[in-house]
Amino acid sequence: MFRTALRNVLAHKARLLMTVLAVMLGVAFVSGTLVFTDTLGQAFRNQSAKSYDDVAVAVEMYPSAEEARKTPGLSQQVVDKVAKVDGVASVTPRVDGFAGVPDRNGKLIGAGWSNKGTNFAPGKDGKDRAYSFTSGDGPASDGQVALDKDTADKGGYKVGDTVRVATNGPVKEYELSGVFTTEDGAVNAGGSLVVFDRAVAQKLYLKPGFFQNLTVTAAPGTDAVALRDKILTVVPKSATAQTGAVLADRQAKDIEAGLGALNQVLLGFAGIALFVGVFLISNTFTMLVAQRTKELALMRAVGASRRQITRSVLAEAGLVGLLASAVGYVLGIGLAVGLRSGMNAFDLKVPDGPLVLGATPAVAAFAVGVLITTLAAWLPGRRAAKIPPVAAMNSVHASASTKSLVVRNSIGAAFTALGVVLIVLGAGQGGDNGRLLIAGGAFLTLIGVIVLIPFLSRPVIALIRPLFVGVFGVSGKLAGLNAVRNPRRTGATASALAIGLTLVTGLSVLGTTVGTALDKMTTDQIKADYMVSMASGNGLSQEALTALEKAPGVTAVSPQQAGAFDLKGSFVSVSGVAPGQIEKLLNLNVVHGSLSSVGGNTIAVDAEVAAKRGLKTGATVPVDFLDKRKGQLKVGAIYEANEFVSPVLADHRLVTAHEEQASIREIYVSTEGGASAANERALAKAMGDNPAIQVMDHKDIRDAFGGPINIMLNIMYGLLGMALIIAVLGVVNTLAMSVFERQQEIGMLRAIGLDRRRVKRMVRLEAVVISVFGAIVGIGLGAFLGWAIGETFKSSLPGYALVLPWDRIGIFLVLAGLVGVLASLWPARSAARLNMLAAIKAE
Repeated sequence: MFRTALRNVLAHKARLLMTVLAVMLGVAFVSGTLVFTDTLGQAFRNQSAKSYDDVAVAVEMYPSAEEARKTPGLSQQVVDKVAKVDGVASVTPRVDGFAGVPDRNGKLIGAGWSNKGTNFAPGKDGKDRAYSFTSGDGPASDGQVALDKDTADKGGYKVGDTVRVATNGPVKEYELSGVFTTEDGAVNAGGSLVVFDRAVAQKLYLKPGFFQNLTVTAAPGTDAVALRDKILTVVPKSATAQTGAVLADRQAKDIEAGLGALNQVLLGFAGIALFVGVFLISNTFTMLVAQRTKELALMRAVGASRRQITRSVLAEAGLVGLLASAVGYVLGIGLAVGLRSGMNAFDLKVPDGPLVLGATPAVAAFAVGVLITTLAAWLPGRRAAKIPPVAAMNSVHASASTKSLVVRNSIGAAFTALGVVLIVLGAGQGGDNGRLLIAGGAFLTLIGVIVLIPFLSRPVIALIRPLFVGVFGVSGKLAGLNAVRNPRRTGATASALAIGLTLVTGLSVLGTTVGTALDKMTTDQIKADYMVSMASGNGLSQEALTALEKAPGVTAVSPQQAGAFDLKGSFVSVSGVAPGQIEKLLNLNVVHGSLSSVGGNTIAVDAEVAAKRGLKTGATVPVDFLDKRKGQLKVGAIYEANEFVSPVLADHRLVTAHEEQASIREIYVSTEGGASAANERALAKAMGDNPAIQVMDHKDIRDAFGGPINIMLNIMYGLLGMALIIAVLGVVNTLAMSVFERQQEIGMLRAIGLDRRRVKRMVRLEAVVISVFGAIVGIGLGAFLGWAIGETFKSSLPGYALVLPWDRIGIFLVLAGLVGVLASLWPARSAARLNMLAAIKAE
C-alpha cells in the first residue's frame, strides 16, 4: 500500500502542487519565525554579556523626590570610597538623560525616546572603555561633545564641526571632539548618544558633583558577590548594587521575554496561515478521492481493507507533507535572513552574530508540516474507505446523503448560535472578561460558519448570480451554476478566503472606529492651534513657556503642568494651567461654576472626583502638598472628565511653588489667523529651533494618537497576507481539478457552440463567484466581531461610535474578484485548450 501511495503521489504531482505550496508557506513562516527569534536572542545575549564582561559590580541610585532634596545621587565622595574598597580595580561613574542632535535639515536624528546623553569617564590611561573612537577623542572641555558613528554619519558631522545639541533646556552649540562606536542600548535601538564632559553632564542631568550609577571592575581573583557586599557598606542606603553576572542574566531574561512575545505573535499568524491551508489540503484530497473512486473500489475488490485504504491516503498526505516541510524549512531560513536585513533597513539595529540553526525549528517544521497534512487528509481518507466497491463502480461522483447534510447543517447552526450568543454577551459585559467571551464566541462562530458554508453558498450565490448573468450572459449563468454544483467543495474553497478576510475586516472596522473616535476627540476638545511637547516624552522647561508667551502672533497660551496633592485623604493628579487662558484652548464641559475662577488658591475638579469626595462649587477643602506643606483651596468649577487634562485644574504657579522641579507635559498655543506655516515657523523660532521640541497642529496631534493604530493595521495586513496567498492557491487548485473532472462536459459545451473565449470566461467567472462569496461571508463576520470588540472599551473612549470603512470593504471585494481572476488564469487556459473529441469520449 505504501508503494501504491508513492505511485499516486508521483502520478498526481501536478494536482498536489498547490497543496505542497500551501504547506510549504505555512512551514516557512513557522521555521523562519523560530530561526529569526533564536538568532536575534543569541545576538542580543552575546551583546548583553559583552557589555557586562568587565563589570564586577554595578551601583545605581535613583532616590525619591524627598530623598533627592538631600542627596540627589552618588557623590564624588562615595565614588572615592568605592574606589578604596579592597578588590576594586577601577570605578566608572555615569550620569545620563535626554540629548538630541539634528541633521542638516534641522530634524531630530532618532526617535526621541532612544536619544541619550551621558558623560565621558576616562580611566588612568585617558580612555573610556565604553567607547572605541574611530576619529578624534572624548570631550576635554565643557564646549566639546563626542557622537556615536551612526549619528555622525546621518548628520554629516566630522571632527571639528559645530553640533547643536538639544536637551531639556535650551539648545546649545558644541565642538565635535570625536566619533565612536559602542554597544550602548540607545544606539542599538536606532537612537543617538551624545557624550559630554563630566561637569556638563552633571549640570544638565542631576547636580554638580553627583552621579546616577557606577560600574566597578574587580582586581584579579576577587569574588564579585563578596565585593558587592563590601561596596554596599560604603554607599547610601537608597543605592542598590548587583554583580555584573546578575545584571547580564536579568537582561538576558528581559530579552527572552520580549522576543517571546514577538515569537507568539508571528507564530499566531503562522497558525492562521496553516489553518487556512487545512481547507486547501482537505479539498485536494477529497477531490482526488472522488476522481479515483473506481481505482479505490478495485483495490477493495481485490482484498484491500478499509484500514489499508485510509492508510494509503494518509501515506500520500505524509509524503506530500514531508516534501513541503523540507522545502519550507529551507525557505524559512531565507525568511529569517530577510527579516534580519529588514530590521537593519528600518534602523532597528541588530547586533552582529551568526545565523542560529537549532534543532527546535527543524523539528517544528517537519512535525507541523507532516501533522497538518495528514490530519487534513484524514476525513477524505475515511470517506474513501467507506465507499462500497459496487457503489463506487457504478458512480464516479457519489453525492453526500441527505442525512449527512442535515447533521452537518445542524451542528454548524448550533456552533454558530452559541458563538453569536457569547459574542453579544461579551460586548454587553465589556472589559477584559467581555473580550475573553468574545474570543471564545468568535472561535465557535468561525467553526460554525465554516461547517455551514456549503449551505450558505446557494442563497448567497443566488443573490449575486443575476449580476453575472446580466453582464456576461451564458458564461455568467454557467459559472453561477457550476459554483453551486458541489456546495461542499465551493464552501471549503471559500472558507480559506473567508477566514483571512474575517480577521482583516475585523481589524479594519476596529481600527477605523477607534481612529475616528480619536480624531473626533481631538477636534472637539482642542481649540488651540498648536500643542507643543518634547519628542523624548520628557517635560518642557519653564523657559519654553516664557518663550512661547513672548512669541509674535500668540493670542493664548497655557501649560499642562504635571502635579499632585492629597485632597481629602487621597492623592489626585493635577494639571497646572494658565488662569484665564485654558478655557480658550480646550473645550471643557463645565457642569457648575466657571473656569475663569481658576487661579491663586481656587481650583476646578472633574465631576467624578467631586462625586467621590462630596465636593461642590464654593467649598473650601484642605490639601497636603508634596513638599509637606498644607493649604486650603476653594472649588471654583466642576467639569466633566476630559482626556486631555487631569482630574484637578490649578494655577500652574501654585503647582510650581510646591514642586522641586516643574514638569510641563504640553503647552497649548493659539495664534492670530489660526494654524499656518508662518505661525508654526514663528513658534519654532521662539523655541530656538530646538529639534527635540515638537510643534504639532491638529493633523499632527491626530497622527500622534492614530499613527500607532495605522502602523499596527499595516503590520497585521502584511502578516495576514500569507493566509490570503494560501487562499488563492486553494481557488487555483479547486478550479484546476474541477476542470479535470468536467472534461466531458466542457467538450460537449464546445461541441454545441461555446467558443474558447467564452469557456475561459466561464471558468474565470466561476472563480470570481467563489472568491466573492468567501469575501462576503468573511466581511460580514469580521464587521460583527469588530463591532463586538469595540463595545468592550466604548466607555473608556469618549465619542466612540461604530464606523464601517466602506472604502476598505469595497477594496476587499474588488481584491477578492481580482484574486478569482488571477487564480483562474491557468485553469481557464487549460479548459479552453481541451480537444473537443478527446474530452467528449473521456470517462
